Amino acid sequence: MSKIYALCNQKGGVGKTTSAVNLAAAVAIQEYKVLLIDLDPQGNSTSGFGIDRISLNKTIYDVVVGDLKFQEVLIETGVKNLSLAPANVDLTGAEIELIDTVGREFVLKEALKVLIEETQKEYDFIFIDCPPSLGILTLNALVAAHKLLIPLQCEYYALEGLGQLLNTFKLVKDRLNPGLEIGGVILTMADFRTNLTGEVIQEVRSHFGDKVFATVIPRSVKLSEAPSFGKPGILYDIANRGSQSYLQLGQEFIKNEACPKESPIPEKTEPAAAQITTKN
Repeated sequence: MSKIYALCNQKGGVGKTTSAVNLAAAVAIQEYKVLLIDLDPQGNSTSGFGIDRISLNKTIYDVVVGDLKFQEVLIETGVKNLSLAPANVDLTGAEIELIDTVGREFVLKEALKVLIEETQKEYDFIFIDCPPSLGILTLNALVAAHKLLIPLQCEYYALEGLGQLLNTFKLVKDRLNPGLEIGGVILTMADFRTNLTGEVIQEVRSHFGDKVFATVIPRSVKLSEAPSFGKPGILYDIANRGSQSYLQLGQEFIKNEACPKESPIPEKTEPAAAQITTKN
């Protein structure tokens, strides 16, 4: 069965989209079929693969409002085994259009159900990059997901908004999606030169325990540069610390969530890089 994960944090600038793009790519190069859904009207996951948002005439917006099926909007990313449901600013209108829709919280879930049935469960993992808010789009993602992944910046202010997200998680679990679980906390943008980073990591681990991924993503100039070149960090510069951390996170994710494939990627990263093709 396809496993669905919503990457969500209503606070912006915590590495949510960077984690969505690079985790999806890191899992895909381990020979798993992956779908990344860009559910953010900013469309950063879309442009992160070098796709021109303005030129798109079919996006996740058309799926959410019921005009098209998922299969009609999916595009290839240039990363083997990784497909994308793209987004652009049109998605902003979905918030308004869904207000009077009966069962509006279940729109994405129903669309994904059709996709999985009609593609014979083609995708092993489906990641949803949520907008930095707790509106109807994020609610749809949480209702559709099996697990919530929380990217969390290693800074004090990142902890302040966590309570609101956890309250939303609890409400969705209690009322709309009883099967929803916390799949993990991804610690991002760590600056190990500061004492604060260590304190935040310690506090998060004490609260969430083994739900926190062991891999911590460091601050990385290369990861910040990669979207401007239309590439995931692990394609833009696979050797830098940030990319290596996301490759390690992908391996940890697979270890936690699935049985390894018969022929997983080698320990060395060079062959993995060869599995990624450049999108023109």
